Amino acid sequence: MAIDEDIGDSSPAETPATKMSRQQILTLTAMASINFSSMICYSILGPFFPNEIVQIGAKFMIVAGLFVSSGCTVLFGFLDQVSDGTVFVVLCFITRCINAIGFSAAVTSSFAVSAKVFPESIATVLGFMEIFTGLGLILGPPLGGWLYQSFGYEIPFVFTGCLLFATVPLNLWILPSFDAVPSSQNSFLRLCTRMKILLICFVVFSLSSGLGFLDATLSIFAIEKLNLSAGSVGLLMIGLSLPYGAASPVFGVISDKYPSIRKWMMVIGGMATAVSFCFLGPLPIFHIRSQLWLTVLMLIVVGFSLCMTCIPTFAEMIACAHENGFEEDLSTLGLVSGLFSAVWSAGMFFGPTIGGYITQALNFEWSAGVQGALAFLAALLQVIYFTLEDIQRKSQKANRTDTSLSQGEKSPLLPKTDHLRVDVS
Repeated sequence: MAIDEDIGDSSPAETPATKMSRQQILTLTAMASINFSSMICYSILGPFFPNEIVQIGAKFMIVAGLFVSSGCTVLFGFLDQVSDGTVFVVLCFITRCINAIGFSAAVTSSFAVSAKVFPESIATVLGFMEIFTGLGLILGPPLGGWLYQSFGYEIPFVFTGCLLFATVPLNLWILPSFDAVPSSQNSFLRLCTRMKILLICFVVFSLSSGLGFLDATLSIFAIEKLNLSAGSVGLLMIGLSLPYGAASPVFGVISDKYPSIRKWMMVIGGMATAVSFCFLGPLPIFHIRSQLWLTVLMLIVVGFSLCMTCIPTFAEMIACAHENGFEEDLSTLGLVSGLFSAVWSAGMFFGPTIGGYITQALNFEWSAGVQGALAFLAALLQVIYFTLEDIQRKSQKANRTDTSLSQGEKSPLLPKTDHLRVDVS
């Protein structure tokens, strides 16, 4: 009879989580070491690199970084010619590390230059640049797949490397030069001790962690749970990158036009990100079956919410640095951009590594929920901090008002007339 009862249930049985094998553990360790080495090469520059921007020059750093990154990209395309497996892995490791250093030099300097040239509209400029970030994310997978299928392994790397190298003379000709004026008052450690700066850094960390997690695990989830082909997975990622790129300039303009609402943009965007990650799987506690339309809808929400949260962060970090006595010069901009880049790369390491482990141990649904919880925690801490900040500001304003009133009451009603007395003796 029990067999008859089970016949009517055609839904697939849940696969229980199995303990990882030795090979899986070693593979996971190897992948983690690759992510760690790449990201540490990118983020290690944060404490000292901003000062080098000022000493050497931001323009030189951008051009040199692009040159190194383009060369490493082309070189990576020819590493498959190495026959020895160990030598191949070592060369891939070294090439990616050098590429990360060049890339970090260019990106960190570009943030500082953008803030220097557009001090009053940095969020708008960053929003405009994120359009091209979205375009790169959209065009990269289909272009790379087409080049690989048509010409083989080497051509995708050679093409992108040459394309990157073409930007070297372009930036050398277009970018303005800046005077190198080092500042002894600005300190990376001093910047990191500001509570608001640390809070925004955690927000940036949660954003990059979510993006890194999706890059590493979404394709596997879409193929296994949604039964999509590899080509369809590339189209699925457009649901994330397209709204992100489209909404970036809008949120950038809003952030610059109404600076007072930047903090609440980060809060609302963080809350929306948390909800969308929880329903991306969705979480098993909701008892909702994974469906393609729901995944696409949540990716669209993630794209908008990440954009809404990310765009104000850099401008808010610069404003906070200036409020705490940092000079309004290229040295401060280099410190902020270096910290921003370091935190972003740390999140890009954390998301795929921890997210991939949770996905392996449990499933994608729970792993996405962890990313949602991280975004929710960042938004909650912001609400607490900004609320206390507003209360403190109102209290200080009331104290200043009471002080001015008490001083007014103590002042004499009539002016002193000693200077009007005349000696008539």
